[in-house]
Amino acid sequence: MRRALGSSVRRIGPAPVLLGLSVAGVVFVLVAVGVGASVIPVTTVGELLFYRMTGIGDPSHWSLAQDDIVWNLRLPRVVLAVMVGASLSVVGVVAQAVMRNPLADPFVLGISPGAAMGAVAWLVLGSGAFGALPVGLAAFAGAMLAMLAVGAYVRGTGSFTSSRLVLAGIVIGTGFAGVTNFLIFAARDSATTHSALFWLWGSLAGARWDQLPVPAVALVVGIAVVVFSWRPLNALLLGDATAAALGIRPHRVRIRMYVVAAVLTGLAVALAGVIAFVGLIVPHAARLLVGNDHRRLVPVSAVLGAVFLVAVDLFSRTILPPDELPIGVVTAVLGAPAFLALLARRRSGFGAS
Repeated sequence: MRRALGSSVRRIGPAPVLLGLSVAGVVFVLVAVGVGASVIPVTTVGELLFYRMTGIGDPSHWSLAQDDIVWNLRLPRVVLAVMVGASLSVVGVVAQAVMRNPLADPFVLGISPGAAMGAVAWLVLGSGAFGALPVGLAAFAGAMLAMLAVGAYVRGTGSFTSSRLVLAGIVIGTGFAGVTNFLIFAARDSATTHSALFWLWGSLAGARWDQLPVPAVALVVGIAVVVFSWRPLNALLLGDATAAALGIRPHRVRIRMYVVAAVLTGLAVALAGVIAFVGLIVPHAARLLVGNDHRRLVPVSAVLGAVFLVAVDLFSRTILPPDELPIGVVTAVLGAPAFLALLARRRSGFGAS
């Protein structure tokens, strides 16, 4: 099975890749935290963060204003970028494995538009329609609804193929986006409209420390579930018949992975809105480094996705000062040509279409 998952190109081992990505991640974090309307030197940022985490250092080296900017304004945003980038990248790996299609990702399959519709519906219709349902649960419900709709359509056609699944995801996701736009149009006040548009454009600007602990735990658990499912995911790449012969139950694996994908996508959308194509771009970049084996691919994709989104967010808020581009706009611009390139160069390694 390992030979089937490999290629003629010699891959780099996961340890040096993860080490290199971690070093790059630390550099991007320090730069991202230091850059903004008020520029703070990287050395000061590093010293301040080290003091905050260990109590070791001299606080007189920075001002109270710098401490507030670094710790309360910029660092939560960077941490959120790490969480969302890792989440969407792992969901992309899962989607491409269980559907055996290199074009699958949470946006293309309609999961992200479904999650956005759930969040926007909660914002526009309010607690009168959904009770005390938090926005994160509403986003999760929308993500599950989208996945169920796509799965029901494909099953109803009586012919399951990965290409049909992707096409169904694109069409149904477009339908959910239409419902979202209708809800925004129907909103009666500008504040609600502005909040709802956040979910369509994607932004990390609203990050706060009190938002992050619960999603962080869910992210760690979700990624751990995927990491420990590397054998079934590898088997699915070889086809359901081969997986069954290896003692894997493809249907159960898919259900478990669908739930994990919906949870991670729902959390990402609830916290940062719709950020397209991260789950498409990052897993393929990770495969170029470590190959298709999910024991290596999942952790490398998670770290690479975190670094990627920190870098994209830094770009989006510094390219047009003093304004910032919505991060979802930047990833869409990057992802659209990547999607077309993958469509043109589709390989048979993910199974039949």
